[in-house]
Amino acid sequence: MTAGDVPGRKKPRRWRDKFREALRGIKRGVRGQSSFAVHFFFAALALCAAAALECDRYEWCLVIGCVGLVLTAELFNSALELLFRGLDEEARDRVYHSLDIAAGAVLVAGLTAAVVGALIFGRKLLLLFHLLPA
Repeated sequence: MTAGDVPGRKKPRRWRDKFREALRGIKRGVRGQSSFAVHFFFAALALCAAAALECDRYEWCLVIGCVGLVLTAELFNSALELLFRGLDEEARDRVYHSLDIAAGAVLVAGLTAAVVGALIFGRKLLLLFHLLPA
């Protein structure tokens, strides 16, 4: 007898179904928010700068980690906004501030990424223009 045969128990989902749903969620998050395009642009810019400035393995890890942090925060913010739109007016009044908090999380992630980028790329540029001793 499998889990699908037991009354009241849902059949477990396969891994590929979970990944398909996750990818569909990313696609919906990207398409649903205009600010995601801005984050995507700066992510591509940061990755190109890391390649052009020949970042080492640790710097790449920091850059990719920051890109992931910002895009993840934006996806969570998008999910919360989507949920908010589905609420009735009374519920919206009770949870309105959660949208501000989610937007604040995106701002914190973006500022963190900007500081990390400034430290990594700023040092690389100073070295490139011989303004900092090697």
